[in-house]
Amino acid sequence: MLKRRIMLKPDEVKDFVVAASKCDFDIDIAYNRYVVDAKSIVGVFGLDFSQILTVSYSGYDADFEQFMSRLAVAC
Repeated sequence: MLKRRIMLKPDEVKDFVVAASKCDFDIDIAYNRYVVDAKSIVGVFGLDFSQILTVSYSGYDADFEQFMSRLAVAC
């Protein structure tokens, strides 16, 4: 299971969900104990964008990795 920490802005949500939806594996995005399906635009909009979010997934997709690299924060 891979975990990446990202900062997401409200205007980036649509692109994030589209990128996640193209993957054939499950992707979750979380803040504290609140976990949602990253392929759900309504779920992702329910997150607190002022906080660092954790994205968890177990597959690999080159385009998704490239998109995640743009959103990643230093640990």
